[in-house]
Amino acid sequence: MILAAGVGSRMRSARPKVLHKIGGRTLLDAVLSAAEGLAPSRVVVVVGAGRHEVERSLSGRAVAFATQDPPRGTGDAARRGHDLLGSGEGPVLILAGDTPLLRTETLRRLVEHRRRGGLDLAFLSFRPPEPGQFGRVVRDGRGRVARIVEAANAGPREKKIREVNASVYCFAPEPLRRALAALRPDATSGEIYLTDAVQILISGKGSVDALEAADWREAWGVNTRRDLASAEELERRQRVEEALDLGVTLLDPATVRLGPRVTLSPDVVLHPFVSLEGNTAVGEGAEILPFTRLVDSQVAAGATVGPHCEVEGARIGARARVGPFSRLRPGSEIQEDAHVGTFVEIKNSILGKGSKAPHLTYLGDADVGAGSNIGAGVITCNYDGEKKHRTTIGENVFVGSDTQLVAPVTVGKGAYVGAGSTITEDVPEGALALSRVPQTNKDGWVERRKGKKDEKQG
Repeated sequence: MILAAGVGSRMRSARPKVLHKIGGRTLLDAVLSAAEGLAPSRVVVVVGAGRHEVERSLSGRAVAFATQDPPRGTGDAARRGHDLLGSGEGPVLILAGDTPLLRTETLRRLVEHRRRGGLDLAFLSFRPPEPGQFGRVVRDGRGRVARIVEAANAGPREKKIREVNASVYCFAPEPLRRALAALRPDATSGEIYLTDAVQILISGKGSVDALEAADWREAWGVNTRRDLASAEELERRQRVEEALDLGVTLLDPATVRLGPRVTLSPDVVLHPFVSLEGNTAVGEGAEILPFTRLVDSQVAAGATVGPHCEVEGARIGARARVGPFSRLRPGSEIQEDAHVGTFVEIKNSILGKGSKAPHLTYLGDADVGAGSNIGAGVITCNYDGEKKHRTTIGENVFVGSDTQLVAPVTVGKGAYVGAGSTITEDVPEGALALSRVPQTNKDGWVERRKGKKDEKQG
C-alpha cells in the first residue's frame, strides 16, 4: 500500500506533491518501482488531492486506487487502502509516496526482518544528519521500541533523539487489522496517525521492532521544495558513487546527472555537465563529452558523443562519433563507425556502417546504406503537409552539398548526386544525378552596372 493522498501544502504548488520529480521521474513512480521489485501480489495506491492527475500518471500500471477525502492523516489513509487489499495471508508493506530514494533491496531486508523475528510489525528507521520534522523513535531502558512520537508532539528530550521514522512499515495481516481498528484521532491535530499503531500493538503484547536503514539517504522524505532539492542531490550522489564503484571515470562528479535506470559499463568516461536519463545504457569505453544529454538511448562500446549534443530514443553503434552540436531524435540508429557531425539533426533514420553526415544536415525518415557520404546542407524532404515519406540511400552513395531529396525517393547503390540538386525521382545504381539551372556568365556586367550608378548620381 502506497499512501499518496497528502495535500502537500508546504510544496506551494498546484501539482500533487507525489507528482513532483527527481531524477526525471515522479516521487510516486520511484516508490512504486521500488515496491514492484518485490513482485507483490497486489498494490493499492491511496489518493486524495489531485487524485485524477495521480491516477493518470500511473495509467497502465497494475495498481488499484483507494480514495481518502477529506485528508485525515496516515492512519485514516491506511484504513481506506486496507479495504482494497483483500484477505491475503502475506505481510502488508505500507509506504509513503514521498520517499523516492527507497531501494527494493532495503524493502526486502525489512520484509525478511519481520519474517525472521515473527514480528507483528517491523518498520524502517534512519539517522539523518538533522532529524528536523521526522517522527522520533522512542525506546525503553532496554533499547526496545516503545512508540513513535510525531515531531510536532515531541517534548524537548524526545526532540534530541537521532533515530527517526522512515514511514515504511511491514505488518503481519491480522495485527494490521487490529491496529487500524484501534487508531484514534490525535487530540492536538485531529488527524489519525499510522505511527500510533506501534504503541497500540506493543500495549497489546504485540512484537514490534525497527530496522535501521544502511544508508540514511534512502529514507529521505519530501515535504517542501527544499526537501525536493535535497532529494535530487542525494540521489545524484548515490548514482555517482555507484558509477565510480563500477569503474566509470567522472571528470567532474559534481556536475554529472545520472538517472535511476541508467546502465553504465566499465571504462566509460563522462565529462562535466553530462546528463543521462531514462533507460539509457552506455557501453564499455564509450565517452560522453561535456554539455551532452542522453534520454532513453543506447551507446555501444567505444563510441563518442558530444560535446553539446541532445540524444533521445536513439541507438549509437560501436566506435561511432556523434557531435559536436548534433541532435538525434527518437528512432535514430547510428551504426558502427558512422559519423554525425556539427549541426546535424537525425530523426527516425538509419545511418549505415561507416557512413557520415559531417555538418549542417537534416535526415528525417531515411535509410542510409554503409559507406555513404552526406554533404553539408543536405535535407530529406520527408513531409508533404499530410504524410511522412521515406528516403532510401544505398551503399557507397555520394550526396553533394545543398541537396534536397524529396521523398519518397531512392538513390541507388554507388550513385552520385551533384551539389545543389533537388532530387524528385529515383536515381539508378552508379548514376550521376544533377538538377541545376544552367549557369550564365555575363562578361563586363559589373563595370556596366557601376557606370549606370555613377551616371545617376551625377
